[in-house]
Amino acid sequence: MTAITFSHIGVTVPDLEKAVAFYAKAFGFYVIMPPTEIRHDDSAIGQMCDDVFGPGWGSFRIAHLSTGDGIGIELFEFPRTAPEEKPFEYWRPGLFHFCLQDENLEERVKIIESLGGRQRMKQVRFYYPGQKPYRMVYCEDPFGNVIELYSHSYELTYSAGAYV
Repeated sequence: MTAITFSHIGVTVPDLEKAVAFYAKAFGFYVIMPPTEIRHDDSAIGQMCDDVFGPGWGSFRIAHLSTGDGIGIELFEFPRTAPEEKPFEYWRPGLFHFCLQDENLEERVKIIESLGGRQRMKQVRFYYPGQKPYRMVYCEDPFGNVIELYSHSYELTYSAGAYV
């Protein structure tokens, strides 16, 4: 079997409009579908949501964005979604970050910070100090979702053994 491709990721946020603005401005993502309300009904999407969320889910809001290479970002806001400061429990099962690539990641960090996000790490780190310009840094969106930034592709970064 051949490797499959990545389609999209879903991120829950407490303020859908703010999240759409952040991701569009911070990363240049294209807004494919602006914030839209989905309600429980007998439509195809209503039935899919019954399967995923179970009975009684009621309604939620969703927006669809896309990266420059066509990877989707679904942003969700549920009625019970509220801003919260949660501890960074990286050891717990589940998604703890997603990674984006930008060779000018230092400039990207400045944009992220100007839009209410933050840099998690004290500094940008080099994978091969003095040998290759491969860099990385962890950041957060304004809601605490962790985003890693790479300066070079995943394949280039790890094909030479980034940890040796």
